[in-house]
Amino acid sequence: MMPTGTLYGIGLGPGDPELITLKALRLLQASPVVAAFSKAGRTGNAWTIAAPHLREDQTRLRLEYPFTLEVSVTDPRYHREMGVFYEACAARLAEHLEAGRDVAVICEGDPFFYGSYMYLHDRLVERFPVQVVPGITGMSACWTQANTPITHGDDVLTVLPGTLPEDTLVERLAHTDAAVFMKVGRNLPRVRSALARAGMLERALLVERGSMEGERVQRLAERAEDEPAPYFTIVLVPGRQGVR
Repeated sequence: MMPTGTLYGIGLGPGDPELITLKALRLLQASPVVAAFSKAGRTGNAWTIAAPHLREDQTRLRLEYPFTLEVSVTDPRYHREMGVFYEACAARLAEHLEAGRDVAVICEGDPFFYGSYMYLHDRLVERFPVQVVPGITGMSACWTQANTPITHGDDVLTVLPGTLPEDTLVERLAHTDAAVFMKVGRNLPRVRSALARAGMLERALLVERGSMEGERVQRLAERAEDEPAPYFTIVLVPGRQGVR
């Protein structure tokens, strides 16, 4: 039997094409097939990051979501149709893997940290050789670009998706020293309100497009309440205050 190809889950880092590891670069350039998720009709951030590193002769598979924000995650249709979509994507990759071709699935940040790659990994890991290459996370890039240490000593860091109910966010903030809010975007008003209720608003920093073109860092308390946040936005709450 012909040996199968290897599935590589490759983290590209937060956005700056130079913040890709040497291992990720080597495997990416060696793979005959490269795949990435993107919104229909959009280039996709992963493709933008990888563009300087790709070869012209590589097969490129665009995995375009059937919807992004158009259907709520609480709608039964969301999980049903996304499940069908991920199955179809896994089948496309499996065709190449079964033919002996390695496939590199690229994603911004780290593949196992809120990454869509995981849905392919779960469906293919028992069938093919798999190797995952970690990447620099968006939150790491954001606190670095903000020149702000996030944790000191024995600080506890909590990562919170902004999609959680406001009362849940307030409860989690009460039991942490430092926090990072992911999935901010349209959820910024809820995040801001939770921080205010927790007494942390004055410490919070908002970082848009960390390490990418158009980067912006500002104190959340100084941002107009009606100003929307773009998709690539993270809110940071630094931990222990003062110098040790």
